[in-house]
Amino acid sequence: MTAVFSRRAALVAAATFALAAPFAHAQQNYPNKPIRLLVGYSAGGGVDALSRMLAQRLSTVLGQQVVVENRAGATGMIAADLVARAAPDGYTLLMGESGLLIAHILQAKSPVDPLKALTPVAGTFIAPLMIVANNDVPAKTPKELLALLKANPGRYSYATSGVGTVHHLGFELLKAQSGSFVTHIPYRGAAQIVPDVISGQVPIGVVSAAAGLAQSKSGKLRAIGMMNTAPLAGGENVPAMADALPGFNVAPRLMLMAPVGTPAAIMEKLNEAARTVLASADLAQAAALQGAIPAYMEPAQLAPEMQRESARWASIIKAQKISAE
Repeated sequence: MTAVFSRRAALVAAATFALAAPFAHAQQNYPNKPIRLLVGYSAGGGVDALSRMLAQRLSTVLGQQVVVENRAGATGMIAADLVARAAPDGYTLLMGESGLLIAHILQAKSPVDPLKALTPVAGTFIAPLMIVANNDVPAKTPKELLALLKANPGRYSYATSGVGTVHHLGFELLKAQSGSFVTHIPYRGAAQIVPDVISGQVPIGVVSAAAGLAQSKSGKLRAIGMMNTAPLAGGENVPAMADALPGFNVAPRLMLMAPVGTPAAIMEKLNEAARTVLASADLAQAAALQGAIPAYMEPAQLAPEMQRESARWASIIKAQKISAE
């Protein structure tokens, strides 16, 4: 009996080794084919541009091409769902964005919970937002704007790129913390917001820092304040809203993500590649042209930060009674 048992145990061990060996070999040789990087937004936008500059540099560091695929829709949830259902082998990744942490709360039929189905590889960028105003609005600084809004409840409105965006919830957070009442005007995307603020169709807008800086420097509209506190090249003269509202800090975060279950060795290799790329001076310069800031964060820090950010948005959604439209 003992000899038979020992023989069976040996056969089981040999079979297990035979199955595990190719998998271990694949991890050691990773990557040995192109990597897909899915982006949940259309080509040509800010998230797409940042994804492409990261992918290009990751390709050099990893020795395999990182190919960007745009799968726009549902505030990035379509791309997130595709990645969550992909094989956890490191060859299908996602450029996630803070909007995901809002979308899965607001969308009743959300296909995926990014906090459960995806795992962070690395924090990549912060994409600062700016509050801009028509030149006829009688406020030039964050303090003057908040004073104006509090003194005139319901008189002013603000435009964002849509319900449930960080732009929208960030301003709703500002309203809650400052005790002001301002009407939200959701647009279908950001392209028309700046022209409408310039023309006075809407007095206040929340836009990307890149868009706001370009038009404020030309004098076509007024840059009131940055919604985040991290310094942005070219935006040094624009004060932070935190000057008037201590502790206020809102900016979309971009993060490289993989399906849950991706082997640790592959995650570590991807993380190290992202760390190397995000530390390069040329990337910082390229990102600044897009109004973004490289912001590497390791997974152990990023995962709880994503949990906290999701909880903050859930609280604002509940307090301000926001629903998807």
